[in-house]
Amino acid sequence: MALVPFPGPGGPDRSAAQGSSSPHDLDPDPGFRTEGNRILRRDRIVNPEPEDEEDGEAKMSFLDHLDELRKRIIWALVSIGIGFIPAFVFISQIFDFIMRPMQRLLPVGQTLIYTDPSEAFMLEIKICLIVGAMIASPLVFTQVWLFIAPGLYSHEKRLAIPFVLMSSVLFIVGAAFSHYVVFPIVWRFFTSFTTDYLTFMPRVEPAFSMYLRLALALGITFQLPTIVLFLARMGMITPRFMIRNFKYAVLLIVIAAAVLSPDGGGVGMVAMGGPVILLYILSIGLAWIFGKKRNKEMAEEDA
Repeated sequence: MALVPFPGPGGPDRSAAQGSSSPHDLDPDPGFRTEGNRILRRDRIVNPEPEDEEDGEAKMSFLDHLDELRKRIIWALVSIGIGFIPAFVFISQIFDFIMRPMQRLLPVGQTLIYTDPSEAFMLEIKICLIVGAMIASPLVFTQVWLFIAPGLYSHEKRLAIPFVLMSSVLFIVGAAFSHYVVFPIVWRFFTSFTTDYLTFMPRVEPAFSMYLRLALALGITFQLPTIVLFLARMGMITPRFMIRNFKYAVLLIVIAAAVLSPDGGGVGMVAMGGPVILLYILSIGLAWIFGKKRNKEMAEEDA
């Protein structure tokens, strides 16, 4: 004898609807509950819709980073091209400013020489490019900042103006220190070997290459306080860490100065390495000041 199920309070339609329910509906996970379009589990909320990135910026893929790098390089080159124009207009005064320290240390009546027909012309083009890069250095460092800014938090992006100003000023200060202090010391060392049997007759191209290498090396190494300040504000470096590794830093500075110095007698190495060591000590003070301030701000925010 077949048994006929007695319809429930909702009638046959409700029973059929219940019979067509999915296994998930018949045996729901008691650890989950729904609220609108969100799925809640105990004290955690799982939102199926992705939340917006901080400051409204989406994550960038590797190709996006390459495209961003390409754009920043193009704008930096355009900035240097713009700085090239005034440098080309005043090339005579700039050329005299650069060559005066070399000429002053040569024997009376002697000048620098060039042996290739295009050597003097290409030298002036190089000088215009270097001076144009120095004129455009604020714009170039701005492009560097714009490239790294998407990976920073909003409070770290406030360092944009100090980063650009310090980078530009310290690069020019480093190049000026090379022009007025380091290069004359190194050049005097080389001219001191002139005797009754030997006459120093330098070509202008190698002389300017040495001048340029010293200027760029010191302009870059003078960025040390900027880098330390930036890392200290982000909490990536501390004064204790810098003091603990002071001997290793001095060793690396001496090695770099020995490699970049054009002379093998140690004169250029001391002239280059000494100021950089002093800058490292100054950077420890910057890390202590700004790192201490950052910790205090974080404590106030937590309070």
